[in-house]
Parts: sequence; structure tokens; C-alpha cells
Amino acid sequence: MSETSEARHAAEQSVAAEQPAAAVAVGEQPPAVTTEAEGVGVAAVPATAGGLPATAQGHFAVVNANGTLARGFGAVSSARLATGQYEVVFIQNVARSAFIATIGLTGSLGTSPPGEIAVVGRAGIPAGVFVQTWNSSGVPADRAFHLHVSS
Repeated sequence: MSETSEARHAAEQSVAAEQPAAAVAVGEQPPAVTTEAEGVGVAAVPATAGGLPATAQGHFAVVNANGTLARGFGAVSSARLATGQYEVVFIQNVARSAFIATIGLTGSLGTSPPGEIAVVGRAGIPAGVFVQTWNSSGVPADRAFHLHVSS
């Protein structure tokens, strides 16, 4: 092992030793370690007054399982269309954007039930995104989710 890799290995072992070893109950999140909490509020990219890098346009929506909009940036509305089917509308045309979504609770505590998610532009609504969610067996199911749109 080189001196550099030995130093890196020693540092990784030191960080691992700080991690809590206690088991976490099913449905609960492990506590944040001090080093993770210290990173909160650190600016990684110089931003505009609106909070975005000058070259990016990003919008997001956090949607409850019942289709209501919990919070968002650039999100106008959200609605549950049927079991496991949602529509999210943004302030601008997102037809040529990238959509990224994940199932997740809308708050900061607990864990989400498992499942799957798919996103695509909303037919007939250029500012809209169509989201589908399923349980782990592939059956349509209502799930809360987080959606990010990058333009």
C-alpha cells in the first residue's frame, strides 16, 4: 500500500469508528452523524439571487400520496389522477427537460414504503409531468414522491 492509500484507509477507518453501531428499527432512519450535519448550508456553486447557478433552470415538486403539493420550486400544481397516477404542472414548458423522481415521504422523518416510479412529459400539457407509482409487486399504488426537472 502506498503512503497516500494508507493515509486514506486510516481516515476511512477513523470515520467508520465514529458511526453508531446500534441497530435501527425497521421504518426508521439512522441518526445523522456530526460530519453530515456540519455540511448543511455550505454553498457548493455560486448562485444567482434566485438561488440557481446562472446556467441552470431547475424546478422541483414534493407531492403527497393523495396528490397534493407539499412544497416545490416552480411547481404550480399537482393532482392525483387515479391510483398511482399523478400530474405535476410547472411554471414553464418542460417538454424538452430531464425528469428525475424518487419515491419518498414529504417530511424529514420516517421511511417511505417501497415501490417503483416512472416519469414522462404530460401529454397535452407542455408544462406538465406525468408520474406513475407502484408497490414492489408492480401493482399501481399511491406513493409520495420527489420530482426534479432540469432544463
